[in-house]
Amino acid sequence: QVQLVESGGGLVQAGGSLRLSCAASENIKFINVLGWYRQAPGKQRELVAFITTGGTTNYADSVKDRFTISRDNAKNTVYLQMVRLKPEDTAIYYCNAKSLNEYWGRGTQVTVSS
Repeated sequence: QVQLVESGGGLVQAGGSLRLSCAASENIKFINVLGWYRQAPGKQRELVAFITTGGTTNYADSVKDRFTISRDNAKNTVYLQMVRLKPEDTAIYYCNAKSLNEYWGRGTQVTVSS
């Protein structure tokens, strides 16, 4: 059972930046895919970005060139650096880990004011 704990959310003005962190309870070297999802009020949860053990990354079109996902295996942590934030980025952001099983964190709220 992998436990994921997100942090770094908060309230920021449009155009601002935040860095989300997701700390895993186990060695993330053995987790095939680590990702960030988000869910806005009244909307379905959507993929924001993911990163594989080999370092391959993928982003939703809406966040390309603004968000960067990275992983620090030594710290068992995955990050999501977000810049030039927009009000439409407002959502709860969830960390996700996929290996033989799939695990979710409880989420961290990101609110972007206009």
